[in-house]
Parts: sequence; C-alpha cells; structure tokens
Amino acid sequence: QVQLVESGGGLVQPGGSLRLSCAVSGTIFSLYAMGWYRQAPGKQRELVARITSGSMTEYANSVEGRFTISRDNTKNTVYLQMKSLKPEDTAVYYCRANRVSDYWGQGTQVTVSP
Repeated sequence: QVQLVESGGGLVQPGGSLRLSCAVSGTIFSLYAMGWYRQAPGKQRELVARITSGSMTEYANSVEGRFTISRDNTKNTVYLQMKSLKPEDTAVYYCRANRVSDYWGQGTQVTVSP
C-alpha cells in the first residue's frame, strides 16, 4: 500500500520560510515523478512544483525563484523549500506521486499571515 505523509506546514509571517516534507512508503520511490500541489479556499488545486525521477524540475510561475523542490531517494522523501512567502501562498499543500498511477498525501496547511 502506497502512503504519502506530508509535514512541515504551519503559520509563518510574510517574507518567512518553511520546508515541507513528503515521506513515501510502499513503493519504489525513485521511479516516481513527485509533485507539490496546493489548494486555497474556493480555488482549484494547482501545481506548485514537480520533480521527475531523473530530478528535472519545473515550477509554477508564481513560485519560480522562491520555492525549490528536491528529492532524497535514500530517504524516500521529497521536499519543498519555500522562501519569501506571501499571503497568497496560503493553502493546503499536497504531495503527489505519479508513475502509472497517482497517489496523494493528506495535505498540510500553510498559512502566511502577519
């Protein structure tokens, strides 16, 4: 059974930083493309950043230069380092593992507020 568990969310002031983690179990992590998505209240879920099994990355325009996605295949974990956070980054952040099938985590809340 594939499981994804996110952690690292919380309340942070504008301009602050957070690092999200997503630990994956039950599968061969290194074969999967991994992604971070977010969903704000009243909005659709959107891609934030994605990293392939070969560690190629892509980012949403809104986070380019502020967020960094990375993976550690020895720890079966994908990270999202978030800097210069803005109130509009407030959302529930979800981790996704994709190969033939999709798997999602339960989400972690990120709130950016003074």
